[in-house]
Amino acid sequence: MKMSDIVARYIMDMLNECDGNAEIQRNELAGLLGCVPSQINYVISSRFTPEQGYIVESRRGGGGYIKITRITTDRRIAIMHVVNSIGCRISATAAAAILENMTAQQMLDEYEKVLIQSALSDKAYKDVPQEIRDALRASIMKNMLATIVVLQH
Repeated sequence: MKMSDIVARYIMDMLNECDGNAEIQRNELAGLLGCVPSQINYVISSRFTPEQGYIVESRRGGGGYIKITRITTDRRIAIMHVVNSIGCRISATAAAAILENMTAQQMLDEYEKVLIQSALSDKAYKDVPQEIRDALRASIMKNMLATIVVLQH
């Protein structure tokens, strides 16, 4: 398992144990996990973003900390935030990461995730010209997620 995955899992465990709120001392966590503080920053900036359903606050200095809060909103609203954050192009890898995060945050169930991943996989686009794959993938992903919202009514 990669160090970034270990850090992310540790933070997720903290969030789950503390009702969606975690305060982290960056240097302390880096020492505990045996990594450098910049790896903690990388994980937080890439995996705990507003688009993924988190608010991150930080205070620098001797007693500085990083506070991560999981945003709890209506499932439909949360899904539409994700739809709106997807640009006009998305790679299969980025789409899979978003779907994984959405499942972890219970925006999607496992069935929905697997179905959407299947429609967005590189294998599904093998006959599509390379230059339009990511644009087509983004459009299909947005439409599938929006359809889930509509069906939730």
